[in-house]
Amino acid sequence: MGKSTEIQATNRIIRCFDIPQANIDQRTVSSFGEEWKTFHGFDQKDLKVTGDMYFDIVTDEMLNAESLVIDIGCGSGRFIKYLEGRFKRIVGLDPSKAIYAADELLGTNNKVELVMASTDNIPFPDNYFDFGYSLGVLHHIPDTSKALNDCVKKIRQGGFFLLYLYYNLENRPFYFRLFYCMSNFIRLGVSKLPATLKGGVCNFLAILLYMPFVLLCRFLRLIGVREKIRRHIPLQAYERQSFYVIRNDSLDRFGTPLEQRFSREQIRKMMEKAGLTDIIFSKRLPFWHAIGKKF
Repeated sequence: MGKSTEIQATNRIIRCFDIPQANIDQRTVSSFGEEWKTFHGFDQKDLKVTGDMYFDIVTDEMLNAESLVIDIGCGSGRFIKYLEGRFKRIVGLDPSKAIYAADELLGTNNKVELVMASTDNIPFPDNYFDFGYSLGVLHHIPDTSKALNDCVKKIRQGGFFLLYLYYNLENRPFYFRLFYCMSNFIRLGVSKLPATLKGGVCNFLAILLYMPFVLLCRFLRLIGVREKIRRHIPLQAYERQSFYVIRNDSLDRFGTPLEQRFSREQIRKMMEKAGLTDIIFSKRLPFWHAIGKKF
């Protein structure tokens, strides 16, 4: 696990471990540290809308008030906040300075422990947690499959792990992939900018690229156009999200130096390789999020 230090944050002591360089991209870690320093003030509506999207396939049998839980790549701690009342104790783990933003958001909750560490050195025994999740994180790690293996090792037999990885748009029309190629070209440039300039550019991109699609989807929903039709519009997933969340995701999308994308089948194979079975993929956005049981 390496050496660790204990640092008194605003609301709790945070254990900080040395971050190995084997399976981590330091530029990406630093980028997310800056991102969550900026975006950590989620209100209850934002938390519910976002949390409901990811936890739609999680039952009370899988996760409940008796569960020992780990959030891997917790960022600002927003999903921990969303899950209040659904765990006995939870560990939020992140390799970046976002861990201090999580401390601010979560306040003085003695059921929450925050740890600065990476997937290479999760400082808990194997087979320790009842439930784990990593949402929108492992595709930012050089070897995603190894990172997933390291995460699932910490889940007990019969426990569950919830995963969200960026999809490669294999279930989408060609114009979605065209839009992605354009946005990825922009990301390669924006991600190299200094933090302050990057934030300003990403705010502009939220208005220029996100909002036209979002406003169109909101208008179509208002006049009664079915979701089945609205789903053919890029960024439809944001039609119920606040502009704060949209700005956050614009920075997340365009400010990130490293991202990878996977097909549903590739994700299934990685989950099975990590020791998960009975895998369930959500049929709803965001694609793909799935849950499996450790055998």
